[in-house]
Formats: sequence, structure tokens, C-alpha cells
Amino acid sequence: MITFFASIIILIIAYFTYGKFIEKMFAPAESRKTPAYANGDGVDFVPMNKHKNAMIQLLNIAGTGPIFGPIMGALYGPVAFLWIVIGSIFAGAVHDYLTGMISIRNKGAHIPELAGKFLGTVSKHIVNVFALLLLLLVGTVFVTTPASLLSILLDGKVAVGVLIGVIFLYYFLSTILPIDKIIGRLYPYFGAVLLIGTLGVGIALVFSDYQIPELSIANMHPDNLPIFPMLFFTITCGALSGFHATQSPIISRTVQKESQGRYILYGMMIAEAIIAMIWAAASMSMFDGQTLSSMINSGTPSAVVNEVSMTLLGAIGGTIAVLGAIVLPITSGDTAFRAARSIIADYIKMDQQKIMKRLIIAIPLFAVSIMLTQIDFNLLWRYFSWANQATAAIALWIGTMYLYIQGKNYLVAMAPAIFITYMVFVYILNQKIGFNLDLNISFIVGLILTIVIVAMFFAKARKNRMENVETAVAVD
Repeated sequence: MITFFASIIILIIAYFTYGKFIEKMFAPAESRKTPAYANGDGVDFVPMNKHKNAMIQLLNIAGTGPIFGPIMGALYGPVAFLWIVIGSIFAGAVHDYLTGMISIRNKGAHIPELAGKFLGTVSKHIVNVFALLLLLLVGTVFVTTPASLLSILLDGKVAVGVLIGVIFLYYFLSTILPIDKIIGRLYPYFGAVLLIGTLGVGIALVFSDYQIPELSIANMHPDNLPIFPMLFFTITCGALSGFHATQSPIISRTVQKESQGRYILYGMMIAEAIIAMIWAAASMSMFDGQTLSSMINSGTPSAVVNEVSMTLLGAIGGTIAVLGAIVLPITSGDTAFRAARSIIADYIKMDQQKIMKRLIIAIPLFAVSIMLTQIDFNLLWRYFSWANQATAAIALWIGTMYLYIQGKNYLVAMAPAIFITYMVFVYILNQKIGFNLDLNISFIVGLILTIVIVAMFFAKARKNRMENVETAVAVD
């Protein structure tokens, strides 16, 4: 239990120390007009207060990631705690803060636009495909997982297909209506359910007879899957997730002041890491690796969520906790589709003030997602995990370039960018969904490819400085 409490304390301290360091280095400007005011359109660009934005950001970025990911990551044992803590402080929270703040400085631009500006036109097109693929996978996965949880909660009395239809309808409305009409009004209530349920699980676990394991770097996975790179693609949203790079620009369009960025962006990533710690600890404490693996394989992590919640909190408290777990994917699925609509609109330069134009983009998106629901969940999750971390790598390279151009400490973004880029290469080279190479060969080839990426970055960065792109970084 010492490891668990120490991890929570370190995460909280990091918000006030390393988070403050990152903020000071970025230097938010209090007098600068944010996109919510400069580009206000009553649909996507709408100023909202700091606490509402923070809750929306937390629910947007969380999804099932800080619950399902840590449950599956718990199979590796307490080494998962290390990735959650170190990853969220030095990679995930930095990633989220830089993505959101750079978007604010660039009129609320989404990641493809930022990639085009800082990494080149080719990067813009590549990232556009990556981002849309990721968002479609997220939206689809986050339809099936809450439907699965709801079906368990209702004892199978309502068919999963019916629940998927209801969730899709909610997603559709959230995608086409102004952000303050549904998302802005419902999220505070959703957030309350999430926090009550998660805190309930955490407190009940601490005072239960279950023993939270102490830190160990040994690999305890029952199938002996390698920690490198698998752990970093299993626990994503609780440590580092490229999906967040598609969500932070949504909030960059509603933030009132740049000084609110650390609380909304860095702070909510730390909050998500705490949620991940609670669910990872519960899974490790209550089940041995083989039992946990069997439960996941037989019913997805939804079965584990239900078992943990009902065992620790009883029928009423457990129901609230499960509802909190249902809230997470639903409140990320809706903004996944919303972000996809915005990215496409920005890419083809289609104004979104008229609802008919929103429908032109939204309807095909949902049609594709409905078709994707027919694909096996585990296969979708593996592709999502790779696309997710590939997007995180790209977002961190964008942040690195921005800081390099500005003459700031770019190493805070470059170090995690290099690490996750290497893991992305190793994963796709080794896995069956990729090139299926031997792991040792994948490590070597991945290292070579990463070195090439770093060399390409510095070549581009020096060119950017020579062309005096500092003037292009500034926003009116």
C-alpha cells in the first residue's frame, strides 16, 4: 500500500512543481485574447468558465482508457504503477498542456493543422489520416464498451444492440449541436458520478482486506508478454495518449484565459492518472493474473469493472461506480465524433455555423463507425492502441518544434517524443497486426528508424529557424 499512496502523492506534487515549471517555460499571456472570444461562433468557439472546462477536458480525455487500460495493464503487476506515474508527469501531462496551449496560440487549430504548420505540408496530410482513423476507432470502441457495461448492469434485460443505438443517437446529437447545449450542460453531472464512483472504489479498497502489492519491476503477465513495448500500448490514457491531442483543441476553443491552461490541461491529465492508479491497484489486489486474464478474455474489462465495483461497494455503491465507468467512454465517444467533424471541416475549409453543413460531415462519419462495430473488440483495441501512441508521438514532435522555434527548453517534449516514437516502431514491427518480426530485430530496426526521425526533425528545425518562422508562430 506504500507504493499506492506514494504514487498518488507524487502525482499531486508534480502538478504544483513540474506542471508549474512547464507553465512558466511556456509563458502564458494573460492579455492575449483566446479563440473563444477572437473566433466566437456560438457552436464550437464558446467561452466557458475554468471549472466547467476542466471537467469537460477530464471527461473528454479519459474514455475507458484510465479504467480498461490499467485493468489490462495490471496483468504485468506493480511495474504498471511506474508507467502511470512517470508517464503522466513527464509525457502525458506535458503532451496535453502543449497541445492545448499551442492550439490556443493558433486560433484553436486541431492537430493536422498544427502538424502542417510546424512539421510540413506532408505531415499535415499524414496526421489528418491518423487523427481521423484514431477518432473513428475511439468513437466505435466507446460505443461498444459502455453498451457492454450497461447490459451487465441491467442483467441483460436490454439487448446490447439497442443500447448501442441509444448511445449512437446521443453521440450524433452531441456532434452536431453547439458545445454548450448538451456537453456543457450534462458534463458537470457526469463528472460528479465519475468522481463519486472512482473515489468510492479507492477508499473501499484501502479499508478492505485486500492487499495492494508493492512496487516490483518483474513481469508478472500470465502470457509472458514483454513489458517493452506492450505495457505502453496497454495503459495509454492513464499515462500518455495521442487521443488527448484530438481533444485538447476542443477546449482550446472554449478557454477564457491562457493562465487557466495548467489547471485545465496539465491538471486533468494528473487527475486521470489518479483514476488509473485506483483501477490498476484494485485489479492487482483482488485478482491473480490468471483470473484477471480469464475475466478480460471472457467478457472484456467490463466484467472486471462490474466485479470490482459490486464487491467493494455493494449493490448501490457498485452501481454508481459502474455508472461512472460508463460515463467515461460515453463522454469521450461524443467528443471523438465532434473532433472528427471539426478536423474534416478545417481540412476542407467548410464553415460549421449552419447545421446542414455539420450534417454533411457527421452522417458519413457515423455510417462508417456503425460498420466498424461489427469488428472484434480486441482487434479494434490493438489498432486503436497503435494509432493512439503514434498520434502521441506526432503531437510531442509538434510541441518540440514549437518550443525549439521559440528558443525554449524543447527537451521537455523531445525526451518523451523520442521514447514513444521508438516504442511505436518496435510495436508495429513486432506485432502480428504489423510486420510480425522477431522482438530483438524489432528493437534494432526501431532504434535505427527513431534515429532517422530525430535527424529529420533537426534538419527541419534548423530550416524553420533559418526561414525566421517565429513570425508565423505568433497569433493575432
